Amino acid sequence: FSEELAQKIQKLADEVDFDIVQIEHGSMGMYLEALPPRLRRRAVWVLHDIDFDKFMRIAHIERRQDKKMRAWIHARMMRRWQPGYASRFGLCLTMSEADRRLLLSANKDLRVEVSLNGVDTRQYRPLPDDGDNAEMLFIGNMEYQPNVDAAVYFCHEVLPLIRRDVADAKLWIVGISPSPAVRRLEGNGVFVTGDVPDVVPYYRRAKVCVVPLRAGGGTRLKILEAMALGRPVVSTSMGCEGLDVFSEEHIVIADDSKRFAEQTVKLLTHQEPRVRIIAKAREFVVKFHDWDVVVDKLMNDFDRVAWQSQIANASLIDRTFGPALCAARK
Repeated sequence: FSEELAQKIQKLADEVDFDIVQIEHGSMGMYLEALPPRLRRRAVWVLHDIDFDKFMRIAHIERRQDKKMRAWIHARMMRRWQPGYASRFGLCLTMSEADRRLLLSANKDLRVEVSLNGVDTRQYRPLPDDGDNAEMLFIGNMEYQPNVDAAVYFCHEVLPLIRRDVADAKLWIVGISPSPAVRRLEGNGVFVTGDVPDVVPYYRRAKVCVVPLRAGGGTRLKILEAMALGRPVVSTSMGCEGLDVFSEEHIVIADDSKRFAEQTVKLLTHQEPRVRIIAKAREFVVKFHDWDVVVDKLMNDFDRVAWQSQIANASLIDRTFGPALCAARK
């Protein structure tokens, strides 16, 4: 919590009568308290994942007992706090219908809508599929524990199986703040970049994108980016959770190391399934996840929150001053 940020929010709220206040991520929800009461009815809480579910999943994959217990306690605390606190917002937005149902299961009285994640499909155009390289890409925040676990799992349990069939297979791990566990993976055809100014060159050199997640929540922008850029994706079920995709059509889903390796090898070495999945994935992301499509619905949700706030304010004024006005007219 930043007292400085709270004061700046208060100052802005005193100066501007905002139509909507959008608060991003569960951890930022506490800044609702910095808003005057009139604006809290217009506050929208955007939950990129459901914290109590995310931290329980992290607890399941943590190996160190102290970190496992910390994640478990955090999940239990958030399970008690988040659904109740969410009722103080004019609207909550989740990134998927699955997360919406999960939040409503904890508090059925909430106002929750789905705002899908998106990608700029005009900027992110399909890249050429050329060359005989066998390079793979895993992209994300590399200090986030689910991504750390995924990178370690893939390198230790999946990559050796891939190299039985594709000896020169290489993996690029791209993302900010790689943890020591991720840094230790570097070498022998595994490249850890850290932060990069532009991810597109790494998509360009990769033939297949992998999302071997075993924990986490929300939906994966990395999958939408890969689909827009014309790169096929092999993912666990949890990795593509929240996206309305079908295996072997828009993506390939594999939940054990053997199948994950087999499906990755197939896409690395066979052009026909790669081209077919790329085409279907691009069609899917343009139709459902282009920012223009996403923003149209989001603005409708915002209009509704602003309108309902105006109705509530009018009702409050009527209840407060109505009797006096009636008496004055008499």
